[in-house]
Amino acid sequence: MSAENLPPLRTVVTGGGSGIGRACAEALLEQGHRVAVLDLTSDAGRRTEDGAHGRLLRLDCDISDRGAVFGAFAAVHDRWGGLDVLINSAGIARPGPSETLPPEDWKLMVDVHLTGTMWACQAAFPALSASDRAAIVNLSSVAGRMGMPHRASYNAVKAGIEGLTRSLAVEWAQHGIRCNAIAPGYVDTAFTRALETAGKLDKRPIVERTPLRRFAAPAEIAEAILFLASPAASFVTGHTLVADGGLTIDGAWYG
Repeated sequence: MSAENLPPLRTVVTGGGSGIGRACAEALLEQGHRVAVLDLTSDAGRRTEDGAHGRLLRLDCDISDRGAVFGAFAAVHDRWGGLDVLINSAGIARPGPSETLPPEDWKLMVDVHLTGTMWACQAAFPALSASDRAAIVNLSSVAGRMGMPHRASYNAVKAGIEGLTRSLAVEWAQHGIRCNAIAPGYVDTAFTRALETAGKLDKRPIVERTPLRRFAAPAEIAEAILFLASPAASFVTGHTLVADGGLTIDGAWYG
């Protein structure tokens, strides 16, 4: 069966109410797929609802709550009878000096990013193992492979997500499940703009360090994610695709 004749993908996007997650949900809906948006905000994905013709399911879910996560995936299964793609995009940031990092901030970062990703993968496993197009894409970051001041918790959880991705790729390959990650550079989202407004992010040196001299648009990262989730990447697993405008490979400082 050609890609054009394949039935719509049944997808879950955690953190799909804003930013990269929302861009993924919108792109999937535009392509005719079914999308379940899991997010804390009660209006998650509401802008994408018009014209979705019942292909959008919005579920309030705290990704760090294992019971809530499993309940949400059960609701997806009840609606669509299965699942083909999981995109783990839920995330937050709590930047600050490592020596005074509050324990509650550290725990929250681990619970949302790393533990939440694991719970979603576990909850998705039974349905994904029954799909012939099963794919997971986890959201890492360039922060998972760089030493960045005041980002110890964020760096740690993103590096952990990449390790988790590799482990699941090897362990679940026998079940026909591909597992990859995407490591974006800086993306122009409401989240990063809020950090900039609060004085917790200085955009100028980041743009100067990035060879493409700009932040990414959320839709650009969504395109890379959808590639990893699609049959076009059918022999790609355990890989982290870096989409950072050249930030992590720029050696111009040496010249």
